Amino acid sequence: MQIGRRATATASALVLITSGLTFGGQSGERGTPDAGILSITPITTVYTYGQKVSAVAVEYGETVNPRELDTSTFSVQDTLYNFRFNPIEDLPKLTSRKVTGTYTNNAAIPRSDHRSVPGRYVIVELDPEQNAGWTVITSKCPTFLCTVKVNPDPPTRVVQRKNVYGRPPLGIGKGPLLAEATPDTSREVTDKAVNLLVDEFRYASYLSGGMVLPYHYHLPKNYDPARKYPLMVVLPGHGMGWDGDNLTVQLAADIPATAWLQPKWTGGTEDVIVLAPQHQRVGGPAEADLLVKLLDQFLEDFAVDKRRLYATTVSYGSQLLWNAFAKRPDLFAGGLVTGGFAADTEQAAAIAAAEIPLWITHGVHDHLLNINLARTTRTLLQNAYTERGKTPQQIETLVRYTEYEDAAFSLPDYHAAYGPTYEDSSILRWLLSQTKPQA
Repeated sequence: MQIGRRATATASALVLITSGLTFGGQSGERGTPDAGILSITPITTVYTYGQKVSAVAVEYGETVNPRELDTSTFSVQDTLYNFRFNPIEDLPKLTSRKVTGTYTNNAAIPRSDHRSVPGRYVIVELDPEQNAGWTVITSKCPTFLCTVKVNPDPPTRVVQRKNVYGRPPLGIGKGPLLAEATPDTSREVTDKAVNLLVDEFRYASYLSGGMVLPYHYHLPKNYDPARKYPLMVVLPGHGMGWDGDNLTVQLAADIPATAWLQPKWTGGTEDVIVLAPQHQRVGGPAEADLLVKLLDQFLEDFAVDKRRLYATTVSYGSQLLWNAFAKRPDLFAGGLVTGGFAADTEQAAAIAAAEIPLWITHGVHDHLLNINLARTTRTLLQNAYTERGKTPQQIETLVRYTEYEDAAFSLPDYHAAYGPTYEDSSILRWLLSQTKPQA
């Protein structure tokens, strides 16, 4: 569920800046001697509220002299469109990106140390805090809520404002001129985006009873079938469901899928397998049945620690969790529900019988799913545990609950409770610490 149409003050303050610039053709300039630039590749990163262009890689014909580069050598423009707040008509409207670093590399990827090494690529890094350069766009609107996809043609543009020089033969001087400054020429990207972490996920689909479940999964870098790994199942919102044209959007639209691969989010270094299915918005019971069948197959195919299978949700994904937990409580060691629907009495009773630990978070002013849905779930779970003789202290360890005021959200989408939730690594550590008792 994450499709909003509320305009923000920041969006209205941004302007279309492309007037007065000559737009270089996407294919006409590639490799031509007068341009000097061989390719321009956008690089994306998934931040809290989704994927955006985080850098561009500009390729030249020879090794570039990094000493002649600075943050004013290039300027970058990108879309001000954000699918949560803007109409799709704003997609071609561009705004200036703040360049935060410029260095050379031997491939079209950023370096973690942000330092130059000999190479033909100039990496131009962009301010991650800026509300611009988002890559997820509206896809289709078959119902009152739209679906979204990753934009295959990002409108990112690059201007080379200063001369770029090659490596000096003797290490003295500027070196040979590789490309003259063209401050009045705005160039389109030429190559497909390098999507950090997202590109590492593998695609597959599960078919049962005439229904197909597309999914992506990520194995640890040094995956060893002889080991056992925790499995994190990430269930996306309504807009990230499969519409026939939007594979990978459940990875890119928000942080929950990629967060579990990064110590800066989880607060730990343990390797985790991530499984990120989509859904078809046909209803919780049918989709949960398909999900459970997929999980049974996945557990056979991969080295999963069956005592540490977790599920985390965004919005609509909560319906799949409630149904799956009630259908197969034996599978799960814990759950994290953000901005979701309410469980019903029967589901709460099944979860309480299995004593599956849950943490529920919700925005107090959620404009799509009222806070009372989360409060109802908490009450139903507490009542179910009370009926089973649990003390208030025991219930508190099994049902954790957090409400977020508006100030907790770094973007004003108060339905996106996963934002402040995932920015609190203690919640992620809590989920990974849950383990099912020995049978």
